[in-house]
Amino acid sequence: MMSYAFQGAQDFMDRAAFLRKDDSKIKALWHQETTRVFALWRGKVAFSPTAAGLVWLPSDHTILAQSTTQIFLGMQGDIALFAADVSGWQPSEDVAAEGGFFDANLQTHPDLPDGAGFADLRGVMTQLSALDADCAATAKALLSWHDSHGYCARCGAASLACDAGWQRQCPACNTPHFPRTDPVVIMLVTRGDSLLLGRSSGWPEGMYSLLAGFVEPGETLESAVRREVWEEAGVRIGAVRYLASQPWPFPASLMLGCIGHATSDEITLDPAELENALWLTRQEVLDVQLGRNPAVKASRKGAIAQGLIEAWLSGKID
Repeated sequence: MMSYAFQGAQDFMDRAAFLRKDDSKIKALWHQETTRVFALWRGKVAFSPTAAGLVWLPSDHTILAQSTTQIFLGMQGDIALFAADVSGWQPSEDVAAEGGFFDANLQTHPDLPDGAGFADLRGVMTQLSALDADCAATAKALLSWHDSHGYCARCGAASLACDAGWQRQCPACNTPHFPRTDPVVIMLVTRGDSLLLGRSSGWPEGMYSLLAGFVEPGETLESAVRREVWEEAGVRIGAVRYLASQPWPFPASLMLGCIGHATSDEITLDPAELENALWLTRQEVLDVQLGRNPAVKASRKGAIAQGLIEAWLSGKID
């Protein structure tokens, strides 16, 4: 199994799910001296550029007094790990989110260490340790779910967070609600010694990556790969196999990396899905990865697409 940032091939922490329903135990863990918490603000993570990692704080830190939601992430040995949402904090000068692919602003906070601030996870994910990436992906996905699922889908009443942040319960009709994860196939589409790459209109200029799309209800991964490639690029796919996965909490996807062998090569674009798509030989893809192609730029570092492409280039995938 190949390893990527945010990729779950290893257990970086013990999620200790058996503790989530024990409110008294969770409260006791929160107040333990060894407990560590990292904060999120408006979807951004508390990040230290100097330490190149999340900012972990004791649970009695002043910034956490403004927290509205806490999530028990799990245990690392005897240390309890939590995430806390402090989105209610209002900076003295509110910085508007940048448009485009991701927000590069670092929003400082007076109670965070010097130089630290709240950063878009997409901009700092390659700097995180495996544990930090695991925790950040989990917390961001869960808090995004809480933010968009405040009301019961059955009766419309306001729901309440429970199970240490891993569930919501409707007090009116007693319906439980669980976090959702959206499966997405992302595929190395090969034909001989060539690879199919595409780009969406909202991406940075010149950036190309692997094709991807959501798995539909009742669909297998193999069928999703064939359907998505046909719909987006008009290319037919034969054999398909699974390779690796990567949580992608923007907001709650699980990227399922596959390889699909094309049985046709003529491209017919769906302009609603792709701005462009093209076949590149292995040498041409290597040139892109090395920055030697002025017209085509590589996909984002840290994303599973980069890992799959690099593995294909090195001959680990065929």
